[in-house]
Amino acid sequence: MLTLFFVDDLPTSTGAIYEFDGDDAHHAVRVLRMTAGEVFMLSDGEGAWSEVKVFAVKKKSLEVQVLSTGFQEPLRTSITVVQAIPKGDRAKEAIELLTEAGVDTIIPWTSSRSIGKGTDKFAITAREASKQSRRLRIPHVVDAASTDQICALIKQSSCIVVFHESAPSALSELKLPLGISDVVIIIGPEGGITDEELARFTDAGAMLSRMGRPVLRSAHAGIAAVSALCAKLQVW
Repeated sequence: MLTLFFVDDLPTSTGAIYEFDGDDAHHAVRVLRMTAGEVFMLSDGEGAWSEVKVFAVKKKSLEVQVLSTGFQEPLRTSITVVQAIPKGDRAKEAIELLTEAGVDTIIPWTSSRSIGKGTDKFAITAREASKQSRRLRIPHVVDAASTDQICALIKQSSCIVVFHESAPSALSELKLPLGISDVVIIIGPEGGITDEELARFTDAGAMLSRMGRPVLRSAHAGIAAVSALCAKLQVW
């Protein structure tokens, strides 16, 4: 699969010559050592893409020629993950894994037992992980949300699943309609979702589910939940 970079001013005229510059271009020149004739992808991060060929190599930029352009439609089901903010490097790992899983929106949640604080670099992490995983749509990473805000989101959504080890039903037992337009997944912190938070979520309309016997780390639970739900809903 071709190397992918994101640009703000995506060239879309086939045959046109475009100067690819900035930090990513410098990385392509100095680290990847791209040469004339190599082909790679550019995207605006919202589905539009252009396949380009290196025309000339400069000190910190590349002149490229547009070979073809297109647009990738979103999947029929939009996936939002509410992720309790983990601590330190676990937070970055969680964002990377959710991005690689194809999540559309990531909502950091300041739960009662959240340890992590900063979310300022989450959008950058999602962008870098999108390049690595070759996805043309960068997930939206919104500002950290409170429990009140998550309850409001639940009331507006058509399908919400809270994953918790004490849930009475396994994911395979949940009755979920195929073809739904959006799914919200809620992942708790390392210390677990409190009884009060669980009660508020279910009162707002969320379903409870467990994934299996092992209790996963908060940073790892999201990708497992997304994978299982995408298979169950036939999104994948």
